[in-house]
Amino acid sequence: MTASSLAPFTAADYRVRMARAARAASDAGLAGLLVAPGPDLVWLTGYAPPAATERLTLLVLTPGHDPVLVVPALEAPDAAKASGAPALTLCDWTDGKDPYALTAELLGPTGTFVVSDNAWAMHLLNLQKALPGTSYASFTDALPMLRAVKDGQELELLAAAGAAADAAFEEIRTVRFTGRRESEIAAYLADLLRRFGHSQVDFTIVASGPNGADPHHEAGDRVIEHGDMVVLDFGGLRDGYGSDTSRTVHVGEPTDEERRVHDLVRRAQEAGFRAVRPGAACQEVDRAARAVIEDAGYGEYFIHRTGHGIGVTTHEPPYMIEGEEQPLVPGMCFSVEPGVYLPGRFGVRIEDIVTVTEDGGRRLNGTTREMVIVD
Repeated sequence: MTASSLAPFTAADYRVRMARAARAASDAGLAGLLVAPGPDLVWLTGYAPPAATERLTLLVLTPGHDPVLVVPALEAPDAAKASGAPALTLCDWTDGKDPYALTAELLGPTGTFVVSDNAWAMHLLNLQKALPGTSYASFTDALPMLRAVKDGQELELLAAAGAAADAAFEEIRTVRFTGRRESEIAAYLADLLRRFGHSQVDFTIVASGPNGADPHHEAGDRVIEHGDMVVLDFGGLRDGYGSDTSRTVHVGEPTDEERRVHDLVRRAQEAGFRAVRPGAACQEVDRAARAVIEDAGYGEYFIHRTGHGIGVTTHEPPYMIEGEEQPLVPGMCFSVEPGVYLPGRFGVRIEDIVTVTEDGGRRLNGTTREMVIVD
């Protein structure tokens, strides 16, 4: 297992991000941030340590102090190669030493620290034991918008990932669906994503016929038949940034009802997109899309939120859901993906990634949202 730098950013870029994160923590009245391996560490430093390691690796960001990365000695050479390493002080520890005591020396004896959501419970509990006067809050609760607003370079990477996913759809729509298993189409979709530049494929949902009524259906052995509606939802990481798009195709000519439901979801998706503008609350995007579906009498069949943020992961804040009053800000990126799911029959979902602009929104997916007929 080796570490990697997942996006073409410089040490100066990472220095700005770490300073911004420390400032956000201070503004929130927090003592600092503790960042374990995962997307937050990659975004802040460019360092992606081995996912399977049980040894403590922790970025310590405290206001008024230089960033410090606590890292196992055997991983320190790889950490030193990360793009953000010149903006860090590496503090390594060897097996047999107490990394929690070492980390405690970098923190004050009291205060509330933000901990990245995917930190191991073992590490957090040992830190609490070493510093009984401290308390901890999760990133999602304390600083949910830390990674939400993308800079220009991040937007370019997200746009490129979206274009790659679009290219995969344009290719998959030309192949024969009839008589093939869902798993075959899913495997081909994954190959296409890789062909168009993805280094990581996170999901390739292929949900045919009645399976389409399950929003997170795992592609299986069902043979796709003439007359099936097929939900395609796929994405992953390209140059460290995410893609995620959904289109619903039909094998052969659809019925009038299938056309009507597909068009309903298309109109709901358009309404959600049109609701995107600076200052609007996230929930307004959900409300706009949901109202179209509810007005048509299908409200009970729209069973999930309208969208989720995307960046160095394919699902992250902000969320387009009722009750989320966070205002939209230029540079935020998220999905708009309403759906209708009719149990035992079929489902329809249409999804684009959208970024907030100064005067509205811009789609990062450009394939047709009209019904596509496949063989």
